[in-house]
Amino acid sequence: MLTEQQLCKAPAADYMNDAQQAFFKHHLLRLKQQTQAHIDAIKQQLANPPECNDEADRAQYEDDMYLNLRLIDREHRLLRKIDSALRRLQTGEYGYCLETGEPIGIARLLIRPTAEYGADVKTLSEHKEAFYAH
Repeated sequence: MLTEQQLCKAPAADYMNDAQQAFFKHHLLRLKQQTQAHIDAIKQQLANPPECNDEADRAQYEDDMYLNLRLIDREHRLLRKIDSALRRLQTGEYGYCLETGEPIGIARLLIRPTAEYGADVKTLSEHKEAFYAH
């Protein structure tokens, strides 16, 4: 199995070869497992609420519960993105921008292994969203 350092030093001609795909598959599966474990831990915490003796404790618990529910939602969205990335690995599309077909790049994939777009396309898309939001 490749290390991150070996991955970063690999020549461009090696981009998304079998060894690199195996690295990212392992990385994505580990991230999926960690994310699911985090969701399970939060659900366990929510299933066992503390005893709240006064209104301040109850209000704090409700705030914490709301934040935890938002976190679970966010983690579920991450799981969907991980599953999508794993499907792209199977089809040979992983690591390539969905819009341009150009390589996303190892550095970006190490930071965001679920990336679907190259940094330039993503930045342009965010600028368009910001422009139309005003």
